[in-house]
Amino acid sequence: MAFVDLDAFGANLTLLRQRAGGVPIRLVTKSIRSVGIIRRVLATDPLFQGLLCYSAGEAAWLASQGFDDLVVAYPSVEPADVHAVAAQVRAGRSITLMVDGVEQVEKLAAIAQTEQVTLPLSIDLDMSSDYPGIHFGPFRSPVNGPASAVALAGEIARRPGVRLDGLMGYEGQIAGLMDDEPGQGLKNRIVRYLKRRSMAEVNARRRDTVAALGQAGHRLRFVNGGGTGSFESTLQDTSVTELAAGSGLYVPTLFDHYAAFRAQPAAGFALAVTRMPKPGMVTCSGGGYCASGPAGRNRLPQPWLPAGCSLLDNEGAGEVQTPVVLPPGVRLEIGDPVLFRHAKAGELCERFNELVLIEDGAIVGRVPTYRGDGQCFF
Repeated sequence: MAFVDLDAFGANLTLLRQRAGGVPIRLVTKSIRSVGIIRRVLATDPLFQGLLCYSAGEAAWLASQGFDDLVVAYPSVEPADVHAVAAQVRAGRSITLMVDGVEQVEKLAAIAQTEQVTLPLSIDLDMSSDYPGIHFGPFRSPVNGPASAVALAGEIARRPGVRLDGLMGYEGQIAGLMDDEPGQGLKNRIVRYLKRRSMAEVNARRRDTVAALGQAGHRLRFVNGGGTGSFESTLQDTSVTELAAGSGLYVPTLFDHYAAFRAQPAAGFALAVTRMPKPGMVTCSGGGYCASGPAGRNRLPQPWLPAGCSLLDNEGAGEVQTPVVLPPGVRLEIGDPVLFRHAKAGELCERFNELVLIEDGAIVGRVPTYRGDGQCFF
C-alpha cells in the first residue's frame, strides 16, 4: 500500500506557509496526484491558491471536478487536450496554458477560434544559468530574457483567440537540487556557490522581464516562481506574485538535504516480505518504482522502516521483487511489511490506486490517486 502520514503532512504544510512569508502558494499537482489530497490542502490553508498542473488534459479533468484557477506548467500540443480545456473555459473555469514559442501560440489560437473561446496563456521564462563548461539548470524554454519575452507577448497580442495572462520563471537548479548532503562536503560547497551566483542572476532576469512586459503594455495577472527548495531566494524577487510547491508536502528522498529548511517524510509505501533467502536478508514483493531523471542510486526508492535496512547494489529495487538487507538485531517474518520512501513525490501515485491516510498512528481514511480515479495523463 501507499500511505500519507497526516501528522507529518500537516507539519510540512505549516512549514511551507511559514517559509512563504504571506505570499500565495500555487499547489503543484504533479507532486500530489490525488484529488482527495489536493482538496485537503486547499481547504486547510487559504494561502494555497490555485493549481499548477503538468498536463492540459489533467487541468481539464480537474476543472470538471470543481477546481478553478489552473495553470498548466508545460506546453500543450495535443489537440484533444486543448479542446477539453476550451470546453472548461467556455463553462467559466480559469485555465491558463503555457507557451514559449510562436508555433505553440499558433496551434492554440487556431483551436481557440474553432471553439469560439479566448484561451489565457502564460510565457515560460528560462531561468537557467550558463557558466563556462556548465549549464546550471534545466533545459526548458527558449525565452531567456526581456527581449524574447516581449516579442512573444506581441505575437500573442496580435492573434485572436488567445491573450497573455501570466509569466512563469521556475529556477529548477535552486528549487530542486539538494545542497546539504551528508558526506558530500565539497559537492555541497560547489552547489551552494553555484546557487548563490545563479540566484542573483535569474531573479534579476525575471524582474527585468516583468518590467519590460509592463513597459510594452502587457498586463500580467500573475508572476509565478520558485519551488519547494527555493522559497527563500525566490522571495527576494519582488516581481513574483505567487510561489509554487508540492514536493514539500510528501517530502520524498530528493528533498531530504537542503541547507535552508528541514521537512518531515510524510509519504511512502509498504511491501510485504515474501521470501527469506538467507539470514539477515528478506525479499519483498514488487518495489521497482524508480523515479524520473538521470539514472542513479538517488532515483531508487529507499527502505525506511525498520531503520537501517538497505538495498543490494547489484539488484536495487526490482519489478517483481526487492531484496533488502536487514541491520543487526532486526528480524522480519513472512508477511511483515517493509516501509519504503520514493525518490520523487507524486510519481509514486502512478503505482497505486489509493493512498491510505494515517493519523496519530491509526488509519483514518483512504483517498484514490489519479490512477485510482482511472486517469493517466501521459
